Amino acid sequence: MPKPFPSNTHAEDIINKTLNPNQSGDLSPLQPGTIYHIYNRGVNGETIFREKRNCDYFFTLYARHIQAVADTYAFCLLPNHFHLLIEIKNLTGLSDLSGFKPASQAFSNFFNAYAKAINKTYQRTGPLFERPFKRIPVMDSDYFARLLIYIHQNPQHHGIVDDHRAWPYSSYDVLTGNQATFVKRDVIRDWFGDIKELFNSQQMDMDANSKVDILDDN
Repeated sequence: MPKPFPSNTHAEDIINKTLNPNQSGDLSPLQPGTIYHIYNRGVNGETIFREKRNCDYFFTLYARHIQAVADTYAFCLLPNHFHLLIEIKNLTGLSDLSGFKPASQAFSNFFNAYAKAINKTYQRTGPLFERPFKRIPVMDSDYFARLLIYIHQNPQHHGIVDDHRAWPYSSYDVLTGNQATFVKRDVIRDWFGDIKELFNSQQMDMDANSKVDILDDN
């Protein structure tokens, strides 16, 4: 992987925390230039994506709130939770700072907007997501690769589909295809080469040792 990750003497502690399902993640503000695994689930495991149109609207809001502050490497939406692999943009790389919001605030606004829409549509009240949303810094290339696989294998891990490559609400299709996308597909291909071959090889070896358990039921 040609892009260097920041040197951090506590990287092992961060990874161990991620592997421990009882930890809620590093809840410090999102830092520019840092890659994160961001994930969350519905309150008490409640369904947050009931229909395809919910997933579509989630990404409509994502474009409005998040694409200005973060690059996206992978995503997966499941009925009661989601995973995002993103990198917070550096301010020096932004040409227009008018109306700019810190990344943590942008994500909070995004989740609040989605929750309000779901509450209105389905006549529900109260919080939709657990709070605060979880975020784990990704400090080395090996961990990034493990997360990339884990995020896409998640629907199969939970028994929703027999083969994660058939799940329509992840970035697998855009990473292995050529359609227009906001996902940084070219960066991933530069780092890993043949993405389809990478996933195919992992599919053949999808066992307990090849998965990273981020949350106890996510």
